[in-house]
Amino acid sequence: MKILVAVKRVLDYNVKARVNAEGTGIDLANVKMSMNPFDEIAVEEALRIKEAGKADEVIAVSIGVTQSQETIRTALAMGADRGILVETDEEVQPLGVAKILAAIAAREEPGLVIVGKQSIDDDSNQTGQMLSALMDWTQATFASEVNIDGDSMKVTREVDGGLESIELQLPAVITTDLRLNEPRYAKLPNIMKAKKKQLDVLTPAELEVDIAPRLVTVKVEEPPQRKAGEIVGSVAELVDKLKNEAKVI
Repeated sequence: MKILVAVKRVLDYNVKARVNAEGTGIDLANVKMSMNPFDEIAVEEALRIKEAGKADEVIAVSIGVTQSQETIRTALAMGADRGILVETDEEVQPLGVAKILAAIAAREEPGLVIVGKQSIDDDSNQTGQMLSALMDWTQATFASEVNIDGDSMKVTREVDGGLESIELQLPAVITTDLRLNEPRYAKLPNIMKAKKKQLDVLTPAELEVDIAPRLVTVKVEEPPQRKAGEIVGSVAELVDKLKNEAKVI
């Protein structure tokens, strides 16, 4: 069985996001970029499934600018077998990503597709669900535990009320939650080996996929600055301020 894993190049989670001068998005000039944390979890889970003898190959797929090859190389250094970059300078929204992944899945015929539940840049939480619908595959979102047994799979999901366990048939789409696993660090020898692993570059046109945006970003602005906290001397004073200043009670 092949496992397809989507990995996205995003602003590193340790970097403070700043709005660009045009107010159209986040300023990405001269800032550190890295793999989306939820996608790291997806790669780790795919590798664990392979190491358990339940998959033969892990393929890392990224969509975006040329520099996204670095993100794929990170996945290859972790242990993925090969990579595919769908290169484009255009904005690719979740529906476009799902269409591209569906086109690649049609070529590669994986038994499982694993994606992060969301990316930390747009926080859409849509790609996995859209991909499942486009391919008419079963899906398990917000996975915190995955167990594969032959052609079936048991997944524990994180839901508002706690945990939910479901059983589904392969092929399937999984979206990973934070507590599914802890991603490994790539060792130096594996980083060197990753430079020689196969990385194919395609374009949306080659895949015959329309990635035209369906949504338009009107304006992006930073949240207002929070006021400093204040220490009060008594419960009565706290209640008075909540009532008369904050007006929340």
